[in-house]
Amino acid sequence: MRKIILLFTCMFGISVFSQIKVLKNETLVEIGKDNSVGLYKKDDKFTINYQDLNTANLNTFRSFSFQNLNGDVSGLYELITNGFIDTPESNIVLELPNDIIELHYEKNFGQPTVQFIQYINKNKKYVGKSQFLNKKQIDKVFGKTNGKASSYERPATMNNVHSTKPATSQASTSTPTANQTPKKNKK
Repeated sequence: MRKIILLFTCMFGISVFSQIKVLKNETLVEIGKDNSVGLYKKDDKFTINYQDLNTANLNTFRSFSFQNLNGDVSGLYELITNGFIDTPESNIVLELPNDIIELHYEKNFGQPTVQFIQYINKNKKYVGKSQFLNKKQIDKVFGKTNGKASSYERPATMNNVHSTKPATSQASTSTPTANQTPKKNKK
């Protein structure tokens, strides 16, 4: 009798806790990525993801986010690339809403590189470090090589629902472009 009661109790407990809840899928748009560092966009919030080399577990990925107020993404890109031209003597410290980021410049094999150092939740005890990136890799992360850098200032669109076609004065050709759909002939 005890075994039957225990069996019913276990079955009832499993049925209560095995409910599946569907969560809303957050869509991130990838701006650029190189190896383990990537820049992503959701609405007007930009996130840089990187593999944390400061931990023993190489599967640790960290991120920091910021809003694109007053062209902050372009400003960060310019700040980083200017450091390649004129290497600063000490780390450049940036304060974000949740974290402190330092841009650490170093020459590797005679080539200037930069590393993101993140003080998680503005606490100096918890530090994450990205890989060192050269100018070419920074261009790739910030979407300069794939043409996605123009999406910094535009709001994120989902499946080009809100995109508009610029007006042109030329006649359209028979081959549709990426934003056009082919016209069907009516009989």
